[in-house]
Amino acid sequence: MIAAIKMWMPHKFSYSINKKPSWFWSLTGIVSAVLIAVIAFMAYGLNSTETDNWQAYIALFQIVLKYFMMAVTLIVVAVPEGLPMSVSLSLALNMRRMLSTNNLVRKMHACETMGAVTVICTDKTGTLTQNLMQVHETKFYGLKESGKLADDEISNLIKEGISANSTAFLENGEAGSKPKGVGNPTEVALLLWLNSQDVNYLELREDAKVYDQLTFSTERKFMATLVQSSLLDKKILFVKGAPEIVLGKCKQVILGDKTVSASEYRPTVEAQLLAYQNMAMRTLGFAYKIVDADSSNDCVDLAAGNDLNFLGVVAISDPIRLDVPAAVEKCKSAGIDVKIVTGDTPGTAKEIARQIGLWTEADTDWNHITGAGFAELSDEELLDRVLDLKIMSRARPTDKQRLVQLLQQKGAVVAVTGDGTNDAPALNHAQVGLSMGTGTSVAKEASDITLLDDSFNSISTAVMWGRSLYKNIQRFIVFQLTINFIALLIVLLGAFVGTELPLTVTQMLWVNLIMDTFAALALASIPPSIDVMKEKPRKSSDFIITKKMRYNIIGLGTTLLVLLLGMIVYNTGDDGVMTVENLTIFFTTFVMLQFWNLFNARVFGTNDSSFKGLSKSYGTILVLLIILIGQILIVQLGGDVFRTEPLDLQTWIKIIGLTSIVLWAGELFRFVRRLNNK
Repeated sequence: MIAAIKMWMPHKFSYSINKKPSWFWSLTGIVSAVLIAVIAFMAYGLNSTETDNWQAYIALFQIVLKYFMMAVTLIVVAVPEGLPMSVSLSLALNMRRMLSTNNLVRKMHACETMGAVTVICTDKTGTLTQNLMQVHETKFYGLKESGKLADDEISNLIKEGISANSTAFLENGEAGSKPKGVGNPTEVALLLWLNSQDVNYLELREDAKVYDQLTFSTERKFMATLVQSSLLDKKILFVKGAPEIVLGKCKQVILGDKTVSASEYRPTVEAQLLAYQNMAMRTLGFAYKIVDADSSNDCVDLAAGNDLNFLGVVAISDPIRLDVPAAVEKCKSAGIDVKIVTGDTPGTAKEIARQIGLWTEADTDWNHITGAGFAELSDEELLDRVLDLKIMSRARPTDKQRLVQLLQQKGAVVAVTGDGTNDAPALNHAQVGLSMGTGTSVAKEASDITLLDDSFNSISTAVMWGRSLYKNIQRFIVFQLTINFIALLIVLLGAFVGTELPLTVTQMLWVNLIMDTFAALALASIPPSIDVMKEKPRKSSDFIITKKMRYNIIGLGTTLLVLLLGMIVYNTGDDGVMTVENLTIFFTTFVMLQFWNLFNARVFGTNDSSFKGLSKSYGTILVLLIILIGQILIVQLGGDVFRTEPLDLQTWIKIIGLTSIVLWAGELFRFVRRLNNK
């Protein structure tokens, strides 16, 4: 049963990862076991047993049973069923640890996939910026004193337009503290501005009778509300949104006591908008329309008339997060392309990109595209350009999904952020969907990871965790396959040089416990290293066992194999038998070689010392102690069950000291590598 489970688990693991089964390890174990059983039977059984009577047949049967058990044990040892456990354990530990870095992993596989990401498509607001919006400046052209509200008609239109044409609220905190907003951050900033002007927005909102309301959407890029004004006692349509969209729906611009044509005043408005955008400001345009009492109450129809009156624009600032430039630079050095996908204007998007180090003087219009321009191009045209894009401004959710699909067609592994319900398709299509902690429940359900602090820095941290996880899995494979290589060949070749099995069934099971369970626990608990962010992303098609790993497995495995075979030859007496003491020393030497090799496996793929960070790796220390104490107990107390006899202290010191050469040789090799890299 144990052998069957060991054979089945790698197939299931391989199928879950590659969607096709792999029988390599099972075939290796079965073939090796059959060969060993046949060779051992021929070498030991027929040559040492007479077959003249029935007692001899019983003895022969015992020998056959002995080697059959050995063959089954070798299948158990040969199949690396500890790999699925190591992967699952590493993923589970990473999920728990990543939570402390504001990454709530919703789907376990995303931990590892983040390490292979080559492109990150990120929102701007809240992810790259602090999402602490505040009104920087107002340009209501009809106000007598710019930026200050009074009791005139224009001021009343502005007050009521901001109050009624909004879905956000302010919550009063402790006495003397600033109110906190609930709802859209942009609308909250407008309400806070009204509050600073001693305007009670809630009273105005409650007094205005709402006939119809058209909420903001990324497709329309404006919001409209039709109310019965309590201040002017008229039916008024209030509109706010992207300035170029709102201005395009206007017939005239209000300039104090006079009005001018919207088309005539457009260059002035656009110049003002450009100045704000170059300061990375978010801009909003405001307009209104007095509606006849018997007119339609449909906001869509009323806004479609393009006969609104333009009131002015508001510039809202949202400073970038202080840790974002360093996080973007970290991603760039890791070979990851960062692309901003935002609904803001091109000027604002470019300025934010410049501040975080993404947009440089060398970049041109080839590296930027608007949502409208993106929609006009065919997939074939975009495939030539999509990898070079850095910014998509005025983007819609459908643009984000299409961008993800095009990047995937170019072979990119994409992570995408989203916070709205409309972002769910893009989050689903990306290899890793990253929802915001402040996002909608729909976006969170569609995502793989939720960023609790909404910060881009958490994304780069998740990449570091993913890459470190992959390296930990590779370290486990190196450690386990080295033991597999040695154990199989020791028993196979041992048949030719001795009459006793070098390792018994119970000893092999102890070795299997070391290399599967204990090694998985030790290597899965290795903390992440920032050095992985200096490497380029791996290709999704790359085989997990690299050329360097193969050289290590075969090179170190062969060296230790020759050493162990030499021990067998040296300690085999003239009668072809090894004493129990020599077999115990051989068994202990074999285990201690793997014990010291576990230190080297911890830092495989780096030039660091084996002792770096060991004091903080409590799981590794615990496993090392369990292996050492367990081996001592087995040798000193195992007796006939483990075919051992107690060793004296001097012998223990010699074995531990001599086998530690494996560790010191690795330390010397890495030390020389560090010197050469300086």
